[in-house]
Amino acid sequence: MAGRKLLQFERVGFQYDGRDILRDLSFDIAAGELLVLLGPSGCGKTTILNLIAGFLTATSGYAFVDGRVIEAPGPDRGVVFQSAALFDWMNVADNIAFSLRCAGRPKVEQRAVAREMAALVGLAGHEAAFPYQLSGGMRQRVGLARVLAARPKMMLMDEPFAALDVQTREALQEEMLRLRDATGCTIVFVTHSIEEAVFLGDRILLLTEARRGAFREYQVSLPAPRWTPENRLHGDFLALRGQVYRDMRARQAA
Repeated sequence: MAGRKLLQFERVGFQYDGRDILRDLSFDIAAGELLVLLGPSGCGKTTILNLIAGFLTATSGYAFVDGRVIEAPGPDRGVVFQSAALFDWMNVADNIAFSLRCAGRPKVEQRAVAREMAALVGLAGHEAAFPYQLSGGMRQRVGLARVLAARPKMMLMDEPFAALDVQTREALQEEMLRLRDATGCTIVFVTHSIEEAVFLGDRILLLTEARRGAFREYQVSLPAPRWTPENRLHGDFLALRGQVYRDMRARQAA
């Protein structure tokens, strides 16, 4: 995907307890791109996401965002976790506006942004509801809205739909692609689902060999708009899903 480089990994390594989790890993992400990190549990996907977020620091090499070395978390990178991690004592509007409240923004702005983001994620009319009154899918929508309210350059998503039922998961995948089109936000999405990776990604990195600095890269080409459910039945979708499946199985067996 063409565009300026928003994020760069240059020979990044990370060790934990003397063991290589990543080694000499190099890739970049273009502004506006949706990059999927795919692979089985333990392959380093979440470690990469935490390095981008600034929760971890590389033990070797360099990670840059917008040309600056990543040294700590920042408002330019918003994180969506597998659990929505909402504040149970706050309603939807207050959860969405939490980052604005922490920044000391005026209450009128907080309310306006909360309404805007609630509408963007399909929750208009639910601003006064509390998390216990929402379904799992609705709670994840609030989590997405809360991150988007901070206007980050990059959204980092760690298997945010993994705990949801199939129908809700697919609906939120489609919603996320609409949100990306509406906001232009750069997204790094972690998953172990091949089908999710192919449906969502502009590009996929298969990370079964990240400990050796190697990965397999795939460009995804599906008809626009990408969020159309019929893309799940498109010949290119089925062909790439099969290719990635065979490659993943072959690497696991090697």
